[in-house]
Amino acid sequence: MRRVAKISAACIATAALALTATACGGTSSDNQSSGSSDSGKKGGVKIGLAFDVGGRGDHSFNDSAARGADKAKKEFGGDLKELTAKTSDTEADREQRLSDLADAGYNPIIGVGYAYATSMTKVSAKYPKTTFGIVDSVVNAKNTDSIVFTEEQGSYLAGVAAALKTKKDHVGFIGGVDVPLIKKFEAGYVQGVKATNPKIKVDVQYLSHGSDTSGFASPDKGKEAAQGMLDKGADVVYSAAGSSGNGAIEAVSGTKGAWAIGVDSDQYNIPGLAKYKSSILTSVVKNVDIGVYDLIQSVKDGSPKTGTNTYALKDGGVSLATSGGYIDDIKAKLDAAKQEIANGKVKVKTTP
Repeated sequence: MRRVAKISAACIATAALALTATACGGTSSDNQSSGSSDSGKKGGVKIGLAFDVGGRGDHSFNDSAARGADKAKKEFGGDLKELTAKTSDTEADREQRLSDLADAGYNPIIGVGYAYATSMTKVSAKYPKTTFGIVDSVVNAKNTDSIVFTEEQGSYLAGVAAALKTKKDHVGFIGGVDVPLIKKFEAGYVQGVKATNPKIKVDVQYLSHGSDTSGFASPDKGKEAAQGMLDKGADVVYSAAGSSGNGAIEAVSGTKGAWAIGVDSDQYNIPGLAKYKSSILTSVVKNVDIGVYDLIQSVKDGSPKTGTNTYALKDGGVSLATSGGYIDDIKAKLDAAKQEIANGKVKVKTTP
């Protein structure tokens, strides 16, 4: 039986979308950080982290997961082994990667993204004494924590903000890969826009499709897509596209009066995007770091989290960043929309 855990807003720290695929053997980007002072701490943990394409440094989804692992390592001690996905990954690559981490004694082992679902289902059954975690998907295994979010709810608020800020009644959405997870972002965003002003035009574009995960790691594609929308008259562009969204933000920053909406991390506060911050209206923050940290802490405490644990808008699992103060003037309307979702008056769609 699956159990659902909620988290309180008080425990939420600002955090960090995209997918997962990984390369095995010599094709994987590999980074292990450990220190004698940490590994000597009583109760230290060996954390295995399999990143999505883009890996640490994507300023978005993966960086959020990394923050959770870094915090746990700092507090509990131990080792952190990181593997970064490649767009060329096969199912065998992902399965081998998880198996290698398990053989090396890492526990927990966390797959950052839904592409690990099939491989984790197989590998978790082979290592029943190891705790696994997966972000953005559900794996029905006794030793697995499925960490999921109501990203459509945060995206709904982004849609409300876009509708209230557009001067041209024309906005855009860029998805990294045309898959069900990213469709949730699109669905919520479009619903929020239309609920606020049904006359607003919403352009939608995906950067890749199906098993091609390059749409999550191609800033050039994100920039081109955003520029195309701007050229057609859009003045607010929301990207749910991993590091590809960085390119979209760059394009928007070059257009006077246009706004970008970030994703997963509070991208206004990301150092690597500092020169574009005056164009970042807000970000749909998905607190992957909290889910990752919660799992690691539970393993350290000897009571591993399992089942499906949902991080929702009403509990602070997803939120709309306020950095920069650019949405302060519409706070009352955003708060009202959030309350309508929390009390069930508004049901946010998960498909367009």
